[in-house]
Amino acid sequence: QLQASGGGLVQAGGSLTLSCATSGRTFSRYGLAWFRQAPGKEREFVAGISWSGFRTSYADSVKGRFTISTDNAKNTMSLQMNSLKPDDTAVYYCAATFSGDVYLASSRYNYWGQGTQVTVSS
Repeated sequence: QLQASGGGLVQAGGSLTLSCATSGRTFSRYGLAWFRQAPGKEREFVAGISWSGFRTSYADSVKGRFTISTDNAKNTMSLQMNSLKPDDTAVYYCAATFSGDVYLASSRYNYWGQGTQVTVSS
């Protein structure tokens, strides 16, 4: 029901846009977020957006570089990633929560996409 795409290999300083397509239900009332997991590390919150789109939240490590957005008409969520760093290398997952708000804890999310690999070379 959540399908992440857009990952790839990019040089440091480059940009990528990740997309999360939703299907099977209407996610317009759900809070949506991106998480990432690097090898040997725990899954961490990257960015989130409330169902209204009025509230967004970003991890300190990506503030000013990443932008989360939604297109409810198309049932998609995007993550624009600029000024990428090697530390951004990870599998990125999109997630949705019933509550409609933004949460940093992965346990608050009810649906997960399959993940898309982002690799940033130095």
